Amino acid sequence: MKKYKFRRFVRTVPMKFYILLAVIVIFSFFSNDFELVDIQKTAIILAAGVDRSENGYVLTAQIAVPKGSERTTGGTSSVEIDGEGETVSDCVAEIYSKTGWVPKFIFCNLIVLGEDTVKERTFGALDFFLRNEYMSDSCLVAVSAGKASELLSSISAIDNTSSLAINQLFSASAEKSGKITKNTLKEFAIGYYGVSKSGYLPFVRMQTQSGSDDQAQSGGQGGGSAQGQSGGGSDQKIYTAEETALFYDGAMVGLLTPEQTYAFNLLNESVVSSEITVQEGGKNHSLAVLRNSGDVSLSLKNNPALKISVTLTVRMSSCCSQAPIGSMAYAEVSPEVEQKAREAIGGYLKGLWENSKSSGCDLFFLTQKLYRSSLGKYAEWKDTLLQALEPEFEVSVKGTK
Repeated sequence: MKKYKFRRFVRTVPMKFYILLAVIVIFSFFSNDFELVDIQKTAIILAAGVDRSENGYVLTAQIAVPKGSERTTGGTSSVEIDGEGETVSDCVAEIYSKTGWVPKFIFCNLIVLGEDTVKERTFGALDFFLRNEYMSDSCLVAVSAGKASELLSSISAIDNTSSLAINQLFSASAEKSGKITKNTLKEFAIGYYGVSKSGYLPFVRMQTQSGSDDQAQSGGQGGGSAQGQSGGGSDQKIYTAEETALFYDGAMVGLLTPEQTYAFNLLNESVVSSEITVQEGGKNHSLAVLRNSGDVSLSLKNNPALKISVTLTVRMSSCCSQAPIGSMAYAEVSPEVEQKAREAIGGYLKGLWENSKSSGCDLFFLTQKLYRSSLGKYAEWKDTLLQALEPEFEVSVKGTK
């Protein structure tokens, strides 16, 4: 009955009413800014770098600037602005006072923490971003060798904007290579506030194109330095992130080597675009990884026991010896080469475990697994679990044509 009355009402309303209503809605839409900040008054932040200072923190914000704008010359696309304060929030307020632009973090996809920043109380630098309602918790977080401001102010050889070049290191294809790890603000916070109190972040280094390490700052602090105009150096940089920083209780406690990082990814990720090079018979043999699987199993039958296993399917991709043309497409992986590969991966895994154990970082979140499976055993082993475990390593490498 109610539906009938509503339809009858709609039919009896004059058409002029609907036209007037449509005009009012359209006029309101195009005349009202809905409390949005004018784009000319907004600083769209692409990346943020946090360093420690005597007064607290220095925040380096990499701000997007349209090409050909009046603020820059030479077609640059970003500018770095620094702010200093007791907290990161104070730094943001100083950036606002310096520029008149309202800092917006909604497009910020990267947070870089300077090496000094992560020596203690790392979340003192991340607290602001975690609480910011406009900040995405899927934002990537990384540690910089040296100062974060130097990294963001450097001139990239890959992209006009350094942060975009660094973000490319963590692309989906890069993950499949097994060479890098990546972590988000959300996942890092979960590890920090969990019972394991542990986590990891990629460790980014800056190099010149010639390959020599160069941490020279490419831009002054405290003002605004556009890419390509900085006065601290003109060398173009490339970036690597093959090492992984380990954290425990809010501080960086160790660093995984590239080989240990690769082993960690074999256990946790699908690594299908990587190579393993081993030496056998005085010659180098490169094996392409076609499939991989890994497992970290914690047993609680009596005393806690740990088993770490990796299974790889590989194919010969390169060999430093002349071979018949017929074997190029169907080169077999010899048992000797398979054994060398098993030994190499086994060594990486052992180094990974020893590094994690000695640093105190519960990299595999074993304490968390113990907490979830048995509160009684957790109370007994929570403080001594890593030191008590002597893992069993199992590596399988199978060649295919």
